[in-house]
Amino acid sequence: MDKLIATIQKGKPFFDQIARNKYLKAVKDGFISAMPIVIFSSIFLLVAYVPNIWGFSWPAHIEAAITKPYNYSMGVLSLVVAATTAKHFTDTLNRDMPRNNQINFLSTMVCAIVGLLILASDPLEGGFASDCLGSKGLLTAFASAFVVCGIYQFCVSRNITIHMPEQVPPNISQTFKDIIPFSISVVLFWAIDLVVRNLTGACVAEGVIHLFQPIFSAADSYVGIAIIYGAMSLFWFVGVHGPSIVEPAVEVALLAGMTENLAAYQAGLHANHALSLGMQYFVVTMGGTGATLVPCMMFAFMARSKELRAVGRASAIPVSFGVNEPFLFGAPMVLNPIFLVPFVLAPVANAWVFKMFIDILGMNGFLYTLPWTTPAPLGIVLGCGLSVLSVVYVAVALAMDFVIYYPFFKMYDMEKCEEEAQVEAEELEARAADKAALMSDAFQGKAPAAAVSAQAAQAAEPAPQAGKASVSDSGLDGKKVLVLCAGGGTSGLLANALAKAAKEHGLDLESAAGAYGAHLDIMPDFDLVVLAPQVASYYEDLKLDADRMGVKAAACEGRQYIALTRDGAAALEFVREQLAG
Repeated sequence: MDKLIATIQKGKPFFDQIARNKYLKAVKDGFISAMPIVIFSSIFLLVAYVPNIWGFSWPAHIEAAITKPYNYSMGVLSLVVAATTAKHFTDTLNRDMPRNNQINFLSTMVCAIVGLLILASDPLEGGFASDCLGSKGLLTAFASAFVVCGIYQFCVSRNITIHMPEQVPPNISQTFKDIIPFSISVVLFWAIDLVVRNLTGACVAEGVIHLFQPIFSAADSYVGIAIIYGAMSLFWFVGVHGPSIVEPAVEVALLAGMTENLAAYQAGLHANHALSLGMQYFVVTMGGTGATLVPCMMFAFMARSKELRAVGRASAIPVSFGVNEPFLFGAPMVLNPIFLVPFVLAPVANAWVFKMFIDILGMNGFLYTLPWTTPAPLGIVLGCGLSVLSVVYVAVALAMDFVIYYPFFKMYDMEKCEEEAQVEAEELEARAADKAALMSDAFQGKAPAAAVSAQAAQAAEPAPQAGKASVSDSGLDGKKVLVLCAGGGTSGLLANALAKAAKEHGLDLESAAGAYGAHLDIMPDFDLVVLAPQVASYYEDLKLDADRMGVKAAACEGRQYIALTRDGAAALEFVREQLAG
């Protein structure tokens, strides 16, 4: 097994490169920026359709009023994603552009929206059809953003623009500078739309959906689910943030599955798609990648090892809300050969059994999306519409994860107990040897008897625990620190530890948590930006942006990061060193 892990680890630089791919990053960051729409709109669906379980239905006009916010938010999701993806991709391209010749991200956002409207909407009297402007148009939205940004980069880098006299204000000059790439983009989309409609009779977005439908169906199969989530867990196990690699490839399928489930449920049909955002948030990653909720609780309440019990109890609350980095690096689970099999197997097993409940028992798949920080058992029950079968599934999944993890947990617990017993024996032996040496010196007249007694008593006592790190306030007052992770959950652990420690030591230091990808606009307001382990592979890109903005940048490895979240004084000292470096 060690050889297998070593082999996989050799590919870590390659996987990091994939995670940093500018197209995948733009897809991931663009989609994450639009996630408030998905979560917000689902609230109204819960109000509108959950009462149906108990046989109550709202009158048609009230139902229409309740679902209106959903229709006008999720109904234009692709428009929003086209804009947010263009924004993030423009930021990436600008990193390699001269500072005095940057691409205007506002113009690319607007152009991407126009492009999507041309490719995905049909003209109607007094407006246009919006069927493909929701989740169905996501693939076309990504394509629109990439094409627009590519055209803008080509024109701006080659200075293909309308030049204005120096006397013209910069904001007016920028408008004329954007006319040529904007025009080229729109004309290109218009031409593509004309060709596709004449050949197929449908808009581009419809054609793209039909083209990718076989791939979506394959992803929603037992084999597809195993490949997707087995790979995600395996990547995380070797220290690469798996979701950064896997999610961009399946995000459209995840959202499409949930949308089609809801449409089927509203029509009185079976919501038969297993693959969805809800399944990924709460079934596969129950407690975080690796389905770590159950093993964390085993560590906390069943471990005989003092170390494992302490790690489990310290991590229990974050893991309950889907933030499992304290457990992944504290146990550790990452790169721990004992846990390779259950870490990969448990998420896949959870997903397979969930699909069996849908295919065989007729349970509805996820209808609604809740925040990913919702405790997994609650997220499953609410997301599947409070059905009885969803409650049964939660009980089955928890029991199954216990069975999968227990033999490996027991083995690891025994190893740790033996290590702790050996360390305690060595400490007792060392103290006994020190006491004997002191007594021998006393008999030979080498030390005063009173001093020997005091030293012997001290040697017989257990060694005191290491105290908190000392803090130097030099360079910390008035500083601002931003901590970044993938979704804003893990980064909050260190940001909170810094805020608490700063208050305890009377320091005027501000700390904030955020998500990588949504940080560029606020970076200049901070003195230091720290990357959590899950996004540490983005350090080179962050450093380029930080140097351009005059901001310090740092990245933490797993165990170091978790240690800092648990020792505020050490975290402050880490910040001081980074600012001074």
